[in-house]
Amino acid sequence: MSRVGVYGLGAVSPAGWNVAALLEVVAGKQPVSTKTLVRPGWKQPLVVRSVPPPVTKPDFLGHPRLRRANSISQYTVAAAIEALGADSNQVGNGRLRLGIVLCVMAGSVAYSRRFFEETMRDPTTASPLVFPETVFNAPSSHLAAFLGSTGINYTVIGDESAFVQSLAIAADWLIEDKCDGCLVIGAEEMDWIVCDAIRLFDMQVIHSDGAGALYLKLADDGAGCPGSAIRPPALAELSLITDPFLFTRQQARKTAARRLREQLGVGDGGLLCDSDSVWERSAWSDWPGCRRTIKPLFGEAFPASAAWQCVVACEALQRGEVSAATVSVVGANQAAIGARFIRSDQ
Repeated sequence: MSRVGVYGLGAVSPAGWNVAALLEVVAGKQPVSTKTLVRPGWKQPLVVRSVPPPVTKPDFLGHPRLRRANSISQYTVAAAIEALGADSNQVGNGRLRLGIVLCVMAGSVAYSRRFFEETMRDPTTASPLVFPETVFNAPSSHLAAFLGSTGINYTVIGDESAFVQSLAIAADWLIEDKCDGCLVIGAEEMDWIVCDAIRLFDMQVIHSDGAGALYLKLADDGAGCPGSAIRPPALAELSLITDPFLFTRQQARKTAARRLREQLGVGDGGLLCDSDSVWERSAWSDWPGCRRTIKPLFGEAFPASAAWQCVVACEALQRGEVSAATVSVVGANQAAIGARFIRSDQ
């Protein structure tokens, strides 16, 4: 079977606009400071962990497609550029067929809320310039336009589990030769309407936003991308993705988490990156290796949170800290699913 390698990582998080900022918070084990977000009609603001403004304005914001783009598109492009690295030049000149899988849950909610507010207030003043930013696939469309990519492009709507399922989609595309490389991105943006909705289910959850990206390519041939030099070694290798264990009347979250653990097993131990759900704490209580839990540090960003878990797992492998890293994801409302990454030299 073809081996699928991770060749690049990208992140935009409440810690900052790159992977280094994300890892600094993980290493320090100190949660990112919270901020407040005004909710119309309430005196008490909502508590969030949001992406800070970039230290310098990113060059990509000068692109015509991104001048008015919503924040989720900005996070998506920033994480994708970091993950792609030098291969971004190969996409624009047509020498690399790039696949894109974007995962969102709330999606472009800020402009959607703004557009419908304007429509309800006075339909004649609702801005048609805002409407294109309200659709779920706006960020992936902007990214493709920015990179000059004409390859296969999906937007997957779902909870945290959608990111891991999208890794499987990307692996299939690579094995079936539908693309030379594939970006898998999880992204969310901040808005009071999502923060308010989260509180209806769990008052303790702190909403956050940002994006995370993994850049996948086949790692079995030793050849470079079309037109490129010899391919460098992968940061990590995607070894296993479990079945998705759906939440149903017959299968509660606790049962789904337990079945996820059973399918992943212990393997070689190593690192566990979990999503900090009460159901996982029980299922993984006897984990023999080290453990890193992301959400208490950064907040709940749905697919972006799962992407950050995978970024942390792959970085640990790339640094040689462990030989295997397991990612466990119990989503907000859909499924439990997991993945295992191993060192690429195994």
